[in-house]
Amino acid sequence: MTTPRARILDAAARLLAEGGRDAVSTRAVSAAAGVQAQTIYRQFGDMAGLFAAVADEAWARYLGQKKAGEHRADPVADLVAGWDLHVEFGLTNPALYKLIYGDPRPGDPSAVSGEGFDLLTGILRRVAAAGRLRLPVEAAAPMVYAASVGATLALIAAQSDGTLDAHAGLSRNLRDAVMAAVLTEAAAGGVASRALALKAALPAVADRFSAAEEVLLTEWLDRIAAAPRPT
Repeated sequence: MTTPRARILDAAARLLAEGGRDAVSTRAVSAAAGVQAQTIYRQFGDMAGLFAAVADEAWARYLGQKKAGEHRADPVADLVAGWDLHVEFGLTNPALYKLIYGDPRPGDPSAVSGEGFDLLTGILRRVAAAGRLRLPVEAAAPMVYAASVGATLALIAAQSDGTLDAHAGLSRNLRDAVMAAVLTEAAAGGVASRALALKAALPAVADRFSAAEEVLLTEWLDRIAAAPRPT
């Protein structure tokens, strides 16, 4: 038998998916879950706490799916698939996605400091180690993340006004443009990409350097990676 908390979360998620945020009222949730209104407040504090719990549960499921799909032989394939999965999650769960990205909660990790961003950073480190990254991981990660979120929110807006078909190529085109900006061809990486690959590999051999040596080596590698490319 499901617990009152589980029934409340399920009811709130269902109402959110069917009617958006305005459909998730205390009365509607209590009726759908078969509980008294006081139970909602006892379990979640207030409606803001309920929304937060619904968002957290949905996001945890998404991250689990994302982790399960990673670790292909080609890390660039993981990067591309991660973008597509992100957009698919948003279009499949538009109200939840807007709740997560359009209504940040004070004190919560931001879009560039949460677990989803950490997963992206991990993929990009693998891409860098493979010699395929044009930019430092620290620069590439927020670019990819911001672009994927922007594309998803734009497509959700198009979905809501019935113009999604007219923007069918938006995610793919933006994804390809961002990938072109942060990636390099395997055979054309040059010295800069090799420097970034070595930087990505440093954590595995960090115990061989003092803290000062690691800082200095990182600085040198960043300089090499940032040097102008010969024309």
